[in-house]
Amino acid sequence: MQTKQVKVAVIGGRKSDEEDIDNAYQIGKLIAENHAILICGGRSGIMEAACKGAFEAGGMTVGILPGRDESDANEWVKLVIPTGIGLARNSIITCACDGAIAIGGKYGTLSEIAYCFQFDKPVCSLNSWPVEGLKQVSSPKEAIDYILKEINNDTC
Repeated sequence: MQTKQVKVAVIGGRKSDEEDIDNAYQIGKLIAENHAILICGGRSGIMEAACKGAFEAGGMTVGILPGRDESDANEWVKLVIPTGIGLARNSIITCACDGAIAIGGKYGTLSEIAYCFQFDKPVCSLNSWPVEGLKQVSSPKEAIDYILKEINNDTC
């Protein structure tokens, strides 16, 4: 019998401030340290910072790209999945994960939050959208603790 490995998506924008970038790096590192797989959009900003943190901690990083060119992925993505479907890839990211952490971001991030609700996936926000029903957290540790607890509650 194969044990299921937890997959956590980090969602957020390509353009972010220093605080959000640092938070994403720390969350990526925590994902790897908790033996989970990081899934993201595979490009720059929040996605790159999270991948770098997970990669440097020895974790698995998956980048689901909007385009078809694998070279669009940031250097920290171990598994590049080009889709060629543009922003529709947001639904793949959120469908493939067990839970998600939103950091900063704009409308693409908002769409991923909405997909998480639609797919009944746990999601939390660290300095992201103030959506009704979206768990707001104040630190990378609180984000990873919350999301792993919610994922484990869903699989028990």
